[in-house]
Amino acid sequence: MNTEIFRRKRFLVPAIGTVAALAIGTTAWSASANNVTGTERDRIAEAAIKIAGGGTAEDVEHSDDFGEAYEVDVRHKDGTEIEVSLDKNLKEVRTEVDDERDNDDDGDGIDNGDDRDNDDNGDADDRALSASEKSSAEKAALKAVDGTVTDVEASDDPGTAYEVEVRTDKGVEWDIDLDRNFAVVSKTKDN
Repeated sequence: MNTEIFRRKRFLVPAIGTVAALAIGTTAWSASANNVTGTERDRIAEAAIKIAGGGTAEDVEHSDDFGEAYEVDVRHKDGTEIEVSLDKNLKEVRTEVDDERDNDDDGDGIDNGDDRDNDDNGDADDRALSASEKSSAEKAALKAVDGTVTDVEASDDPGTAYEVEVRTDKGVEWDIDLDRNFAVVSKTKDN
């Protein structure tokens, strides 16, 4: 028997085991390092649950996304999961609904989320706004940009509930995105 091969195997097997253990330990540590705990977790979870309209906070983590401080997964009793992203002041940055129930609206037998050939796919931006919503959105947009409101619509973009177009006296058009509390999410000058 070749003793040189036997010696290499005796070294190689423990070395591979050590590397694997370090990799698993590092992954577990980095995942747990993002978790928020204690009273801070409770405070953040409470804010996210309020934004999500009830439910139970499953995961509360620090976020590394720009403009976000925390990400919270909130689960409703019906199984719907909502991911709420908050800034450092616990204000809503973005909210996404992850409804894993079958939504095969385009009839192709696959729920792939595209539903392009379905004209009535229930998008949030297809809904009519109430007079109160429209008025509140107009007021909020005009606080952000002085001018005349030319259009107000519901939005289906994450973290944005309303899209408002404003034209200034000089003819410059602005797109104002508002959250569900009519706070400005973004304002962009049209070219």
